[in-house]
Amino acid sequence: MGGPTHHDVLVIGGGNAGISLAAKLRRDGCRDVAVVDPRDTHHYRPLLSYVASGMATLDDLRRPERDVVPVGVRWYRDEVTGVDPQASHVRLASGQVLHGTDVVVCPGSQVDWDAVPGAEAAMATPAAATSYLPELAAKTWTMLSSLTSGTAVFAVCDRHVPCSPVALKPLLTLADHWRRTGVLDAIDIRLVHEGDALVGQERADRELRAAARRFGVDVRMRTRVESVDPQRRVVRVWGPDGPDEVHYDAFYLAPPHRAPAWIAGSGLATAASDGFVAVDPYTLQHVEHPTVWGLGDAADVQTPPSGGALRKQVPVVAHNIAARRTGAPMRRYRGYTVAPVTTDRRRLLLGEFDRDGTPDPTFRFPDLVRPRRSLLAFDRYLEPAVYWHRLLKGKVS
Repeated sequence: MGGPTHHDVLVIGGGNAGISLAAKLRRDGCRDVAVVDPRDTHHYRPLLSYVASGMATLDDLRRPERDVVPVGVRWYRDEVTGVDPQASHVRLASGQVLHGTDVVVCPGSQVDWDAVPGAEAAMATPAAATSYLPELAAKTWTMLSSLTSGTAVFAVCDRHVPCSPVALKPLLTLADHWRRTGVLDAIDIRLVHEGDALVGQERADRELRAAARRFGVDVRMRTRVESVDPQRRVVRVWGPDGPDEVHYDAFYLAPPHRAPAWIAGSGLATAASDGFVAVDPYTLQHVEHPTVWGLGDAADVQTPPSGGALRKQVPVVAHNIAARRTGAPMRRYRGYTVAPVTTDRRRLLLGEFDRDGTPDPTFRFPDLVRPRRSLLAFDRYLEPAVYWHRLLKGKVS
């Protein structure tokens, strides 16, 4: 019986992080790269919030996975069940074992329904939805756009939610829709937000709070969703004033996320990383296993996760894999992340900041925190093209 199948770099995950990195490694001259991912469909997930806003369709964000796997990269259409980080072995559901000189862990995160009892059951009813799952994004628009009176509750959790500020897109675009259709005054809009700020950049936070005020949104910060009662259509929350129950006619949830269980089961997490891959937040190298790397939503990089952050993380990992082998200086990831959020159905702002909340704009001019029509057009129409034709081709530096 033969030993594990070897690859120079073995990438776990075929989403944005994994495909972009595999393509970047190939462009940098790595001859033997493999990707492990069981899914046959690739999603450009930032468009899900536009599907939930009635401004895109699922067809706009889907491609066959086989079409995005870079030429020359081996694709294992299988599920990872565990990793032996000492031996650099990856176990697959089929029973096959792979070995990588370097192993990169970027399978993404998944909705943690157990963290909010009743939430998953609520999603099966006509009155609740989320844009964080493709199968529920279109339902979000159908549910909210048909509401003409009553209470709409938007809840944003602060527990590893990928690009949580984007959850405000359905809120503000639907509020604008209700204004345009003349029913805004008949709808009580409530935002229950677990964090201290709507977004981690002060100026962008002020802009979003101002947009919420213009639409009459009742904003409750530092308020955690404890559970959902779908039969009574009640959200139980806990905020600064203690417990409360909020009735809803329509309920949108940006749910907590968690890393795949095999990450902690493989010893890739630490007590401080909450089940996520424990990496040096600057080099993205595992804190205990030098041939293991982590990036994307499944890694504890100590900055809010976002797809835009991968533009900075991918080149750091690609460079540092080679640097580890040659002893060259490693590049550092400063914690850049980005929050593109609509303020209505015509305008969008772009909050770019580092892990300390310090503004880190890609361009100094124009001011991208100021809501602009051009930014919405870029985010909705041009950015997807950049994603499919540049980022997934490894054209990132």
